[in-house]
Amino acid sequence: MTKIEVSYERRGGGEPLVLLHGIGHRWQAWEPVMDRLAERHDVIALDLFGFGASPMLPEGRAYTVPGAVAALAEVFDDLGVTRPHIAGNSLGGMLALELAARDLVRSATVLSPAGFWTARDRAWAIRVLSGIRLTARLKPSLQRILFASKLARFAGGSLLFGRPSWLTAEVMLADMAAMAAAPGFDAVIAAGGRDYFYLSPAPEVPVTVAWGTRDRILWPRQARRCAEILPDARHVSLPGCGHVPMGDDPDRVADLIMATCREAALTP
Repeated sequence: MTKIEVSYERRGGGEPLVLLHGIGHRWQAWEPVMDRLAERHDVIALDLFGFGASPMLPEGRAYTVPGAVAALAEVFDDLGVTRPHIAGNSLGGMLALELAARDLVRSATVLSPAGFWTARDRAWAIRVLSGIRLTARLKPSLQRILFASKLARFAGGSLLFGRPSWLTAEVMLADMAAMAAAPGFDAVIAAGGRDYFYLSPAPEVPVTVAWGTRDRILWPRQARRCAEILPDARHVSLPGCGHVPMGDDPDRVADLIMATCREAALTP
């Protein structure tokens, strides 16, 4: 079987903690919390298959949910981590829950996970994200002119972040370049993004679900449906945070992840 190649950033020491970003993003989405988490954990932030610097899955490996979960399990083995803790955002949150449902991780902290939407909400998310990707495919010279303006960065970033003022032009341009170049975007949408709902059994490991009150991609009302489907999980609201809360409130997000990891140590 062909080895699965992934790009990743690894820092710190302790129990392993894997971080999974959202659709169109890259491991750098976790940069605001990486060093804090690395004080207690062996932190591994992955570029998911076909995103960031990671290639697509090898030929013959389908980019379905079961296929992606199986591939991540192989990546864990290659990295020398067994049942790591995991945290994920959006697409990464959905994959984290699917891994937790299969008992492949010790705990899961998920931020605005996909899969708890209505068909209408799902169509909205795909439409908005596809629109952002179209903007990302503008000429780089035009993007540099556009995002040199703090007001333009605020307006563009407000779809993903609750506090977009922290974004620099460099970060936004790099994120847009990653979004434009990601072959995984279309693969995820084609393989199941248009009809996926979370239907797996409730995980038996500690799970924390957090949702930003300013999420404009997966609206906060989806948190209520998630709480109904996963009643034993810990459900948390993140005031003022958007769809990608790691930059909006890094201390709060890091605290939630580490608290979930600690809970796993107390769980038989």
